[in-house]
Amino acid sequence: MTRRLLSLTVVLLVATAACGRKPSVLPPGTVDADKFLYDRGQAAFKDRKWLDAREYFRNIVDNYPQSPFRPDAKLALGDTYLAQRGAENLLLAANEFREFQTFYPTHPRADHAQLQLAKSFTGQMLAPERDQSATRDAVKEIEVFLQRYPNSALMPQARALERDARDRLSEASYKVGFFYFRSRWYPGAIDRFKEVLEKDPKFTQRDAVYYHLAESLYATDKKAEALPYFERLLSEFEQSPYLVETQKRVGELKATLTAAAPPPGR
Repeated sequence: MTRRLLSLTVVLLVATAACGRKPSVLPPGTVDADKFLYDRGQAAFKDRKWLDAREYFRNIVDNYPQSPFRPDAKLALGDTYLAQRGAENLLLAANEFREFQTFYPTHPRADHAQLQLAKSFTGQMLAPERDQSATRDAVKEIEVFLQRYPNSALMPQARALERDARDRLSEASYKVGFFYFRSRWYPGAIDRFKEVLEKDPKFTQRDAVYYHLAESLYATDKKAEALPYFERLLSEFEQSPYLVETQKRVGELKATLTAAAPPPGR
């Protein structure tokens, strides 16, 4: 789906959702109507009554432009879509958070809006074998958060989201390399595994990358180049399904390379 078509889809979905709403009813004589609506929306959100919550929050956004609750209501609208999940809801959530950033770029909760925007994309991430466009969008929005809000209390959440998204991208690339490895097309496997390590040196599953990269180098008679990757696996991972085979390989390679080395003084 192109970005233009995606935007059109979001607009149509918003219009459809708006048509299906009924106006919030305020009891006669309600004082501080905006606060009343916001509190009702929060209560509905807590009870997971997403449509009711949106009705209250949308009423504030549309009808109380000067209300101090309007920015929070705008955020809460996005939060209802994000919490309900589903492909359409995640698109609507992203739209609400983007609009918040446009209207309230210096608001104290702008960091929350940016993080929720990133979550709207992490929620759309597909399995490593499938298209990773949403994952790349998630990384992009997380990077915006990291740059704009380095002192945010939400930083630990952002870092965790970043790791999850980068792991997904790296796993997708690793699986391509592993396919080459199983097909015994070692040059392609070596290039792909090295690319993973270069782009994401903290990849959670890099023990698998080390092992299959080293095995690929071993299979192409590049034993001296293979040994450091086996050794990195042993030094960086106390637990790994590749430890036993790696220890055997390291012992074999060290013996082979020592035997092949020229005697001292020559």
